[in-house]
Amino acid sequence: METPAPEMKPDGKLGKPGAVLFMCGMNSIRSPMAEVIAKHLLPSDIYIQSAGVRSGERDPFVDVVLEEIGLSLGRHQPRTMEELEDDFFDLIVTLTPEAHHQALELTRSQSVDVVYWPTIDPTATAGSREQIVEAYREVRDHLWRLIGERLASRGTPFSGSD
Repeated sequence: METPAPEMKPDGKLGKPGAVLFMCGMNSIRSPMAEVIAKHLLPSDIYIQSAGVRSGERDPFVDVVLEEIGLSLGRHQPRTMEELEDDFFDLIVTLTPEAHHQALELTRSQSVDVVYWPTIDPTATAGSREQIVEAYREVRDHLWRLIGERLASRGTPFSGSD
């Protein structure tokens, strides 16, 4: 059954979505982190999943930075759109250019809102373990802020491009 698209409120803000998908390149860092954070911040009646353009491998630094704030990926394993059990989403939040292009292509004949939240790739950081972990913390905190401001507070996910 398809979830109805979120309604626009009179003040121009988007209403609560019924199903949200976070997408990135390999579903190993950014989108699973966003999924866990969203499940923590958003009401439990919102269906939340994550997927990648292609499947990657689970990244242990994600576990480290989520555990610091009391969250966990649990048994999450990276997956692609094709591996999702449900593909009816009324909001797709893309975190990489590649994911954004694929989401637009996959949804061009559907009534789905696709938004792009540019999010850095922490694997591009070189240096000590602490410097690398700090890059992952920055991604975690960036996603927490965006989800809190644009979804949890029912603000519009379309504002700005941080």
